[in-house]
Amino acid sequence: MSNLIADWRDRPTHRRVWALAAPMILSNISVPLVALVDSTVIGHLPHAHQLGAVAVGASLYTFLAWAMGFLRMGSTGFAAQAAGRGDGAALRQILLQGLLLAMGLAIVLGAAGVPLSGVALHFMQPSAELDQMTREFFHTRLFGLPAALASYALVGWFLGTQNARAPLVILLSTNLVNIALNLWFVLGLEWGVVGAARASVIAEWTGALFGLMMTRQALRAYPGHIAWAALRLWQSWRPLLAVNRDIFLRSLALQSVFFLITVQGARLGDATVAANALLLNGLLLTAHALDGLAHAVEALCGHAIGARDRDALRRSLVVACGWSLLASLGFAVLFLFAGRLFIEMQTDIASVRDTAFIYLPYLAALPLIAVWSYLLDGLFIGATRAREMRNGMLLTVLLLAPFAWALQGLGNHGLWITFLLFMLLRSLTLGAIAWRLRRNDGWFVRAH
Repeated sequence: MSNLIADWRDRPTHRRVWALAAPMILSNISVPLVALVDSTVIGHLPHAHQLGAVAVGASLYTFLAWAMGFLRMGSTGFAAQAAGRGDGAALRQILLQGLLLAMGLAIVLGAAGVPLSGVALHFMQPSAELDQMTREFFHTRLFGLPAALASYALVGWFLGTQNARAPLVILLSTNLVNIALNLWFVLGLEWGVVGAARASVIAEWTGALFGLMMTRQALRAYPGHIAWAALRLWQSWRPLLAVNRDIFLRSLALQSVFFLITVQGARLGDATVAANALLLNGLLLTAHALDGLAHAVEALCGHAIGARDRDALRRSLVVACGWSLLASLGFAVLFLFAGRLFIEMQTDIASVRDTAFIYLPYLAALPLIAVWSYLLDGLFIGATRAREMRNGMLLTVLLLAPFAWALQGLGNHGLWITFLLFMLLRSLTLGAIAWRLRRNDGWFVRAH
Protein backbone atom coordinates (compact mmCIF):
# COMPACT_ATOMS: atom_id res chain seq x y z
CA MET A 1 0.00 0.00 0.00
CA SER A 2 2.85 2.39 0.82
CA ASN A 3 4.28 1.83 -2.68
CA LEU A 4 0.91 2.71 -4.24
CA ILE A 5 0.70 5.92 -2.22
CA ALA A 6 4.26 6.86 -3.16
CA ASP A 7 3.51 6.20 -6.83
CA TRP A 8 0.34 8.31 -6.67
CA ARG A 9 2.29 11.20 -5.15
CA ASP A 10 4.88 11.20 -7.94
CA ARG A 11 4.22 14.58 -9.56
CA PRO A 12 6.33 14.05 -12.71
CA THR A 13 4.21 11.00 -13.56
CA HIS A 14 1.00 13.03 -13.14
CA ARG A 15 2.43 15.63 -15.52
CA ARG A 16 3.42 12.99 -18.10
CA VAL A 17 0.03 11.28 -17.90
CA TRP A 18 -1.91 14.52 -18.32
CA ALA A 19 0.42 15.87 -21.03
CA LEU A 20 -0.82 12.94 -23.12
CA ALA A 21 -4.30 12.42 -21.68
CA ALA A 22 -5.58 16.02 -21.72
CA PRO A 23 -5.30 16.62 -25.49
CA MET A 24 -6.52 13.07 -26.18
CA ILE A 25 -9.57 13.53 -23.94
CA LEU A 26 -10.33 16.82 -25.67
CA SER A 27 -10.00 15.27 -29.13
CA ASN A 28 -11.74 12.02 -28.15
CA ILE A 29 -14.73 13.87 -26.71
CA SER A 30 -15.28 15.38 -30.15
CA VAL A 31 -15.97 11.88 -31.56
CA PRO A 32 -19.15 11.17 -29.54
CA LEU A 33 -20.12 14.82 -29.94
CA VAL A 34 -20.47 14.10 -33.65
CA ALA A 35 -22.81 11.20 -32.85
CA LEU A 36 -24.71 13.51 -30.50
CA VAL A 37 -25.03 16.15 -33.23
CA ASP A 38 -26.16 13.48 -35.71
CA SER A 39 -28.77 12.27 -33.23
CA THR A 40 -29.84 15.78 -32.29
CA VAL A 41 -30.19 17.01 -35.88
CA ILE A 42 -31.86 13.86 -37.22
CA GLY A 43 -33.77 13.37 -33.95
CA HIS A 44 -35.64 16.60 -34.56
CA LEU A 45 -36.86 15.44 -37.95
CA PRO A 46 -40.44 14.17 -37.80
CA HIS A 47 -40.04 10.35 -37.96
CA ALA A 48 -38.42 7.76 -35.67
CA HIS A 49 -37.22 5.70 -38.64
CA GLN A 50 -34.98 8.60 -39.74
CA LEU A 51 -33.14 8.54 -36.40
CA GLY A 52 -33.16 4.75 -36.51
CA ALA A 53 -31.58 4.77 -39.99
CA VAL A 54 -28.64 6.87 -38.76
CA ALA A 55 -28.26 4.57 -35.73
CA VAL A 56 -28.32 1.34 -37.74
CA GLY A 57 -26.31 2.73 -40.68
CA ALA A 58 -23.65 4.13 -38.35
CA SER A 59 -23.55 0.79 -36.54
CA LEU A 60 -22.91 -1.05 -39.83
CA TYR A 61 -20.15 1.39 -40.78
CA THR A 62 -18.65 1.31 -37.30
CA PHE A 63 -18.61 -2.48 -37.38
CA LEU A 64 -16.42 -2.36 -40.50
CA ALA A 65 -14.24 0.57 -39.46
CA TRP A 66 -13.70 -0.25 -35.79
CA ALA A 67 -12.92 -3.88 -36.63
CA MET A 68 -9.86 -2.30 -38.27
CA GLY A 69 -8.96 -0.61 -34.98
CA PHE A 70 -5.78 -2.70 -34.93
CA LEU A 71 -4.37 -0.14 -37.39
CA ARG A 72 -4.24 2.31 -34.49
CA MET A 73 -3.54 -0.05 -31.63
CA GLY A 74 -0.85 -2.06 -33.39
CA SER A 75 0.94 1.09 -34.53
CA THR A 76 0.92 2.61 -31.03
CA GLY A 77 2.67 -0.25 -29.27
CA PHE A 78 5.40 -0.71 -31.88
CA ALA A 79 5.95 3.05 -32.28
CA ALA A 80 6.13 3.54 -28.49
CA GLN A 81 8.76 0.84 -28.11
CA ALA A 82 10.75 2.15 -31.11
CA ALA A 83 10.65 5.67 -29.60
CA GLY A 84 11.82 4.23 -26.28
CA ARG A 85 14.84 2.77 -28.14
CA GLY A 86 15.34 5.98 -30.17
CA ASP A 87 15.01 3.99 -33.43
CA GLY A 88 14.07 6.46 -36.18
CA ALA A 89 14.26 3.89 -38.99
CA ALA A 90 11.79 1.61 -37.24
CA LEU A 91 9.41 4.54 -36.67
CA ARG A 92 9.39 5.33 -40.39
CA GLN A 93 8.80 1.70 -41.30
CA ILE A 94 5.89 1.39 -38.85
CA LEU A 95 4.26 4.54 -40.24
CA LEU A 96 4.53 3.46 -43.86
CA GLN A 97 3.37 -0.10 -43.14
CA GLY A 98 0.34 1.21 -41.25
CA LEU A 99 -0.71 3.49 -44.12
CA LEU A 100 -0.23 0.79 -46.76
CA LEU A 101 -2.32 -1.64 -44.71
CA ALA A 102 -5.03 1.02 -44.30
CA MET A 103 -5.34 1.57 -48.05
CA GLY A 104 -5.40 -2.13 -48.89
CA LEU A 105 -8.01 -2.94 -46.27
CA ALA A 106 -10.20 0.02 -47.29
CA ILE A 107 -10.39 -1.34 -50.84
CA VAL A 108 -11.34 -4.83 -49.64
CA LEU A 109 -13.91 -3.60 -47.11
CA GLY A 110 -15.43 -1.11 -49.54
CA ALA A 111 -16.06 -3.90 -52.04
CA ALA A 112 -17.48 -6.25 -49.42
CA GLY A 113 -19.49 -3.66 -47.50
CA VAL A 114 -22.51 -3.39 -49.81
CA PRO A 115 -23.41 -7.11 -49.95
CA LEU A 116 -22.62 -7.56 -46.24
CA SER A 117 -24.94 -4.70 -45.30
CA GLY A 118 -27.76 -6.36 -47.27
CA VAL A 119 -27.28 -9.60 -45.33
CA ALA A 120 -27.22 -7.74 -42.02
CA LEU A 121 -30.41 -5.82 -42.77
CA HIS A 122 -32.13 -9.04 -43.81
CA PHE A 123 -31.48 -10.49 -40.34
CA MET A 124 -32.51 -7.26 -38.61
CA GLN A 125 -35.96 -7.34 -40.24
CA PRO A 126 -36.41 -3.52 -40.11
CA SER A 127 -39.41 -1.63 -41.45
CA ALA A 128 -39.31 -0.75 -45.18
CA GLU A 129 -38.60 2.93 -44.49
CA LEU A 130 -35.79 2.11 -42.04
CA ASP A 131 -34.25 -0.38 -44.49
CA GLN A 132 -34.16 2.07 -47.41
CA MET A 133 -32.75 5.01 -45.47
CA THR A 134 -30.16 2.82 -43.74
CA ARG A 135 -28.83 1.59 -47.09
CA GLU A 136 -28.57 5.15 -48.44
CA PHE A 137 -26.70 6.33 -45.34
CA PHE A 138 -24.32 3.36 -45.21
CA HIS A 139 -23.44 3.30 -48.92
CA THR A 140 -22.54 7.00 -48.77
CA ARG A 141 -20.37 6.53 -45.66
CA LEU A 142 -18.23 3.91 -47.44
CA PHE A 143 -16.60 6.68 -49.53
CA GLY A 144 -14.89 7.92 -46.36
CA LEU A 145 -13.52 4.54 -45.31
CA PRO A 146 -9.96 4.93 -46.80
CA ALA A 147 -9.50 8.22 -44.95
CA ALA A 148 -10.90 6.81 -41.70
CA LEU A 149 -8.51 3.84 -41.74
CA ALA A 150 -5.54 6.05 -42.64
CA SER A 151 -6.41 8.28 -39.66
CA TYR A 152 -6.38 5.22 -37.38
CA ALA A 153 -2.81 4.40 -38.44
CA LEU A 154 -1.71 8.03 -38.10
CA VAL A 155 -3.25 8.57 -34.66
CA GLY A 156 -1.74 5.35 -33.34
CA TRP A 157 1.71 6.22 -34.67
CA PHE A 158 1.64 9.75 -33.23
CA LEU A 159 0.54 8.42 -29.83
CA GLY A 160 3.41 5.95 -29.83
CA THR A 161 5.86 8.84 -30.23
CA GLN A 162 4.13 10.54 -27.24
CA ASN A 163 2.86 13.28 -29.55
CA ALA A 164 -0.70 13.97 -28.44
CA ARG A 165 -1.03 17.29 -30.27
CA ALA A 166 -1.13 15.73 -33.74
CA PRO A 167 -4.00 13.33 -32.89
CA LEU A 168 -5.77 16.33 -31.36
CA VAL A 169 -5.52 18.17 -34.69
CA ILE A 170 -6.63 15.10 -36.68
CA LEU A 171 -9.64 14.27 -34.53
CA LEU A 172 -10.74 17.84 -33.86
CA SER A 173 -10.53 18.82 -37.53
CA THR A 174 -12.46 15.70 -38.53
CA ASN A 175 -15.19 16.15 -35.99
CA LEU A 176 -15.59 19.92 -36.10
CA VAL A 177 -15.89 19.79 -39.90
CA ASN A 178 -18.40 16.95 -39.48
CA ILE A 179 -20.51 18.93 -37.02
CA ALA A 180 -20.51 22.09 -39.17
CA LEU A 181 -21.35 20.25 -42.39
CA ASN A 182 -23.97 18.15 -40.62
CA LEU A 183 -25.88 21.25 -39.57
CA TRP A 184 -25.54 22.78 -43.03
CA PHE A 185 -26.38 19.70 -45.09
CA VAL A 186 -29.26 18.40 -42.95
CA LEU A 187 -30.91 21.59 -41.72
CA GLY A 188 -29.73 24.15 -44.28
CA LEU A 189 -29.80 22.16 -47.52
CA GLU A 190 -32.43 19.69 -46.21
CA TRP A 191 -30.54 16.63 -47.49
CA GLY A 192 -31.82 14.58 -44.54
CA VAL A 193 -30.14 11.31 -43.57
CA VAL A 194 -27.88 11.23 -46.66
CA GLY A 195 -26.68 14.75 -45.80
CA ALA A 196 -25.38 13.48 -42.45
CA ALA A 197 -23.44 10.74 -44.28
CA ARG A 198 -21.94 13.18 -46.80
CA ALA A 199 -20.78 15.44 -43.97
CA SER A 200 -18.95 12.51 -42.35
CA VAL A 201 -17.20 11.54 -45.59
CA ILE A 202 -15.82 15.03 -46.23
CA ALA A 203 -14.75 15.35 -42.60
CA GLU A 204 -12.87 12.02 -42.61
CA TRP A 205 -10.81 13.04 -45.64
CA THR A 206 -10.06 16.42 -44.04
CA GLY A 207 -8.64 14.81 -40.89
CA ALA A 208 -6.53 12.28 -42.80
CA LEU A 209 -4.93 14.98 -44.97
CA PHE A 210 -4.04 17.06 -41.91
CA GLY A 211 -2.44 13.99 -40.32
CA LEU A 212 -0.29 13.24 -43.34
CA MET A 213 0.99 16.82 -43.42
CA MET A 214 2.13 16.62 -39.77
CA THR A 215 4.21 13.43 -40.06
CA ARG A 216 7.19 15.20 -41.64
CA GLN A 217 7.72 17.54 -38.71
CA ALA A 218 7.21 14.73 -36.18
CA LEU A 219 9.95 12.60 -37.78
CA ARG A 220 12.59 15.33 -37.38
CA ALA A 221 12.99 14.36 -33.72
CA TYR A 222 13.96 10.80 -34.72
CA PRO A 223 16.71 10.79 -37.38
CA GLY A 224 16.77 7.80 -39.70
CA HIS A 225 15.84 6.48 -43.12
CA ILE A 226 13.27 4.02 -44.46
CA ALA A 227 14.78 0.65 -45.36
CA TRP A 228 12.87 0.27 -48.64
CA ALA A 229 14.38 -3.14 -49.35
CA ALA A 230 13.10 -4.43 -46.01
CA LEU A 231 9.51 -3.57 -46.96
CA ARG A 232 9.67 -6.24 -49.65
CA LEU A 233 10.62 -8.91 -47.10
CA TRP A 234 7.98 -10.93 -45.25
CA GLN A 235 10.04 -10.84 -42.05
CA SER A 236 9.72 -7.04 -41.82
CA TRP A 237 5.92 -7.32 -41.93
CA ARG A 238 5.48 -10.40 -39.78
CA PRO A 239 5.59 -8.82 -36.25
CA LEU A 240 3.13 -6.04 -37.17
CA LEU A 241 0.80 -8.41 -39.02
CA ALA A 242 0.86 -10.94 -36.18
CA VAL A 243 -0.12 -8.30 -33.62
CA ASN A 244 -2.69 -6.77 -35.99
CA ARG A 245 -4.20 -10.20 -36.68
CA ASP A 246 -4.78 -10.80 -32.98
CA ILE A 247 -6.13 -7.30 -32.36
CA PHE A 248 -8.40 -7.73 -35.40
CA LEU A 249 -9.89 -10.94 -34.00
CA ARG A 250 -10.34 -9.24 -30.64
CA SER A 251 -11.95 -6.17 -32.25
CA LEU A 252 -14.19 -8.36 -34.40
CA ALA A 253 -15.50 -10.13 -31.31
CA LEU A 254 -16.01 -6.79 -29.54
CA GLN A 255 -17.83 -5.19 -32.46
CA SER A 256 -19.95 -8.32 -32.89
CA VAL A 257 -21.34 -7.77 -29.40
CA PHE A 258 -22.20 -4.12 -30.16
CA PHE A 259 -23.65 -5.07 -33.53
CA LEU A 260 -25.82 -7.86 -32.11
CA ILE A 261 -27.21 -5.43 -29.55
CA THR A 262 -28.24 -3.15 -32.43
CA VAL A 263 -29.75 -6.11 -34.32
CA GLN A 264 -31.74 -7.27 -31.30
CA GLY A 265 -32.86 -3.71 -30.56
CA ALA A 266 -34.04 -3.28 -34.17
CA ARG A 267 -36.27 -6.34 -33.75
CA LEU A 268 -37.91 -4.64 -30.78
CA GLY A 269 -39.13 -1.73 -32.93
CA ASP A 270 -38.03 1.61 -34.38
CA ALA A 271 -38.52 3.49 -31.10
CA THR A 272 -36.40 0.99 -29.16
CA VAL A 273 -33.48 0.97 -31.58
CA ALA A 274 -33.55 4.79 -31.65
CA ALA A 275 -33.69 5.00 -27.82
CA ASN A 276 -30.79 2.58 -27.46
CA ALA A 277 -28.78 4.68 -29.91
CA LEU A 278 -29.31 7.78 -27.77
CA LEU A 279 -28.24 5.91 -24.64
CA LEU A 280 -25.18 4.43 -26.36
CA ASN A 281 -24.16 7.98 -27.25
CA GLY A 282 -23.69 8.38 -23.50
CA LEU A 283 -21.47 5.32 -23.45
CA LEU A 284 -19.48 6.72 -26.39
CA LEU A 285 -19.03 10.00 -24.52
CA THR A 286 -17.76 8.15 -21.44
CA ALA A 287 -15.59 5.68 -23.34
CA HIS A 288 -13.85 8.31 -25.46
CA ALA A 289 -13.12 10.49 -22.42
CA LEU A 290 -11.72 7.58 -20.40
CA ASP A 291 -9.83 6.40 -23.48
CA GLY A 292 -7.78 9.59 -23.25
CA LEU A 293 -6.26 8.20 -20.07
CA ALA A 294 -5.99 4.74 -21.64
CA HIS A 295 -4.07 6.28 -24.57
CA ALA A 296 -1.64 7.78 -22.05
CA VAL A 297 -1.20 4.29 -20.60
CA GLU A 298 -0.47 2.90 -24.09
CA ALA A 299 2.26 5.44 -24.81
CA LEU A 300 3.86 5.58 -21.35
CA CYS A 301 3.75 1.84 -20.69
CA GLY A 302 5.05 1.04 -24.19
CA HIS A 303 7.87 3.53 -23.69
CA ALA A 304 8.69 2.08 -20.25
CA ILE A 305 8.74 -1.46 -21.64
CA GLY A 306 10.96 -0.39 -24.55
CA ALA A 307 13.34 1.25 -22.03
CA ARG A 308 12.89 -1.71 -19.60
CA ASP A 309 11.91 0.66 -16.76
CA ARG A 310 9.74 -1.26 -14.26
CA ASP A 311 9.26 1.69 -11.90
CA ALA A 312 7.99 3.96 -14.68
CA LEU A 313 5.57 1.25 -15.81
CA ARG A 314 4.13 0.83 -12.32
CA ARG A 315 3.83 4.56 -11.61
CA SER A 316 2.08 5.23 -14.93
CA LEU A 317 -0.51 2.55 -14.20
CA VAL A 318 -1.19 3.75 -10.66
CA VAL A 319 -1.67 7.40 -11.65
CA ALA A 320 -3.82 6.59 -14.69
CA CYS A 321 -5.99 4.17 -12.67
CA GLY A 322 -6.62 6.77 -9.98
CA TRP A 323 -7.71 9.47 -12.39
CA SER A 324 -9.81 7.02 -14.44
CA LEU A 325 -11.73 5.93 -11.36
CA LEU A 326 -12.47 9.54 -10.43
CA ALA A 327 -13.62 10.32 -13.98
CA SER A 328 -15.90 7.26 -14.13
CA LEU A 329 -17.55 8.29 -10.85
CA GLY A 330 -18.19 11.73 -12.34
CA PHE A 331 -19.88 10.27 -15.42
CA ALA A 332 -22.01 7.93 -13.31
CA VAL A 333 -23.29 10.86 -11.24
CA LEU A 334 -23.86 12.93 -14.40
CA PHE A 335 -26.07 10.30 -16.06
CA LEU A 336 -27.87 9.49 -12.82
CA PHE A 337 -28.99 13.06 -12.16
CA ALA A 338 -28.92 14.69 -15.63
CA GLY A 339 -29.75 11.68 -17.81
CA ARG A 340 -33.24 12.89 -18.72
CA LEU A 341 -31.84 16.21 -19.93
CA PHE A 342 -29.21 14.28 -21.94
CA ILE A 343 -31.99 12.38 -23.76
CA GLU A 344 -34.23 15.44 -24.21
CA MET A 345 -31.35 17.33 -25.88
CA GLN A 346 -31.11 14.64 -28.56
CA THR A 347 -34.72 14.21 -29.66
CA ASP A 348 -38.25 15.55 -29.23
CA ILE A 349 -39.93 12.35 -30.48
CA ALA A 350 -42.08 11.40 -27.47
CA SER A 351 -42.02 7.62 -28.00
CA VAL A 352 -38.22 7.58 -28.28
CA ARG A 353 -37.79 9.80 -25.21
CA ASP A 354 -40.13 7.75 -23.04
CA THR A 355 -38.42 4.52 -24.05
CA ALA A 356 -34.93 5.91 -23.34
CA PHE A 357 -35.93 7.21 -19.89
CA ILE A 358 -36.75 3.66 -18.77
CA TYR A 359 -33.20 2.42 -19.34
CA LEU A 360 -31.21 5.37 -17.96
CA PRO A 361 -30.09 3.50 -14.78
CA TYR A 362 -28.14 1.07 -16.97
CA LEU A 363 -26.29 3.96 -18.59
CA ALA A 364 -25.40 5.39 -15.15
CA ALA A 365 -23.90 2.05 -14.07
CA LEU A 366 -21.82 1.55 -17.22
CA PRO A 367 -18.86 3.91 -16.51
CA LEU A 368 -18.00 2.25 -13.20
CA ILE A 369 -18.04 -1.22 -14.77
CA ALA A 370 -16.36 -0.40 -18.09
CA VAL A 371 -13.47 1.79 -16.90
CA TRP A 372 -11.21 -1.12 -15.98
CA SER A 373 -11.36 -2.73 -19.40
CA TYR A 374 -10.30 0.55 -21.05
CA LEU A 375 -7.23 0.87 -18.83
CA LEU A 376 -6.23 -2.77 -19.24
CA ASP A 377 -6.58 -2.44 -23.01
CA GLY A 378 -4.11 0.45 -22.84
CA LEU A 379 -1.58 -1.64 -20.94
CA PHE A 380 -1.82 -4.61 -23.31
CA ILE A 381 -1.64 -2.38 -26.41
CA GLY A 382 1.46 -0.56 -25.15
CA ALA A 383 3.10 -3.92 -24.44
CA THR A 384 2.02 -5.26 -27.88
CA ARG A 385 0.43 -8.19 -26.03
CA ALA A 386 -2.22 -8.64 -28.70
CA ARG A 387 -2.50 -12.40 -28.36
CA GLU A 388 -3.49 -12.08 -24.71
CA MET A 389 -6.03 -9.37 -25.59
CA ARG A 390 -7.52 -11.66 -28.23
CA ASN A 391 -7.75 -14.61 -25.86
CA GLY A 392 -9.34 -12.48 -23.14
CA MET A 393 -12.01 -11.15 -25.51
CA LEU A 394 -12.84 -14.57 -26.97
CA LEU A 395 -13.12 -16.02 -23.47
CA THR A 396 -15.42 -13.14 -22.49
CA VAL A 397 -17.74 -13.77 -25.44
CA LEU A 398 -17.87 -17.51 -24.67
CA LEU A 399 -18.70 -16.83 -21.01
CA LEU A 400 -21.33 -14.26 -22.01
CA ALA A 401 -23.17 -16.44 -24.56
CA PRO A 402 -25.29 -18.55 -22.14
CA PHE A 403 -26.30 -15.47 -20.15
CA ALA A 404 -27.29 -13.60 -23.32
CA TRP A 405 -29.43 -16.55 -24.40
CA ALA A 406 -31.12 -16.83 -20.99
CA LEU A 407 -31.90 -13.08 -20.81
CA GLN A 408 -33.62 -12.84 -24.22
CA GLY A 409 -37.05 -13.11 -22.67
CA LEU A 410 -36.55 -9.86 -20.75
CA GLY A 411 -36.62 -7.79 -23.97
CA ASN A 412 -34.60 -4.57 -23.89
CA HIS A 413 -33.92 -4.96 -20.15
CA GLY A 414 -32.27 -8.29 -20.92
CA LEU A 415 -30.26 -6.61 -23.66
CA TRP A 416 -28.87 -3.97 -21.30
CA ILE A 417 -28.16 -6.48 -18.51
CA THR A 418 -26.25 -8.58 -21.05
CA PHE A 419 -24.23 -5.55 -22.08
CA LEU A 420 -23.31 -4.67 -18.47
CA LEU A 421 -22.30 -8.27 -17.88
CA PHE A 422 -20.15 -8.19 -21.01
CA MET A 423 -18.22 -5.17 -19.75
CA LEU A 424 -17.74 -6.80 -16.34
CA LEU A 425 -16.49 -10.09 -17.78
CA ARG A 426 -14.21 -8.21 -20.17
CA SER A 427 -12.50 -6.48 -17.24
CA LEU A 428 -12.22 -9.66 -15.17
CA THR A 429 -10.64 -11.76 -17.93
CA LEU A 430 -8.08 -9.08 -18.86
CA GLY A 431 -7.35 -8.46 -15.18
CA ALA A 432 -6.65 -12.16 -14.58
CA ILE A 433 -4.26 -12.31 -17.55
CA ALA A 434 -2.48 -9.11 -16.44
CA TRP A 435 -2.05 -10.49 -12.91
CA ARG A 436 -0.51 -13.70 -14.27
CA LEU A 437 1.93 -11.76 -16.46
CA ARG A 438 2.94 -9.51 -13.58
CA ARG A 439 3.54 -12.49 -11.29
CA ASN A 440 5.88 -14.03 -13.90
CA ASP A 441 7.50 -10.70 -14.84
CA GLY A 442 5.97 -11.32 -18.26
CA TRP A 443 5.72 -7.68 -19.33
CA PHE A 444 9.51 -7.53 -19.77
CA VAL A 445 10.30 -11.15 -20.66
CA ARG A 446 9.35 -10.77 -24.30
CA ALA A 447 8.33 -7.82 -26.45
CA HIS A 448 6.35 -9.09 -29.47
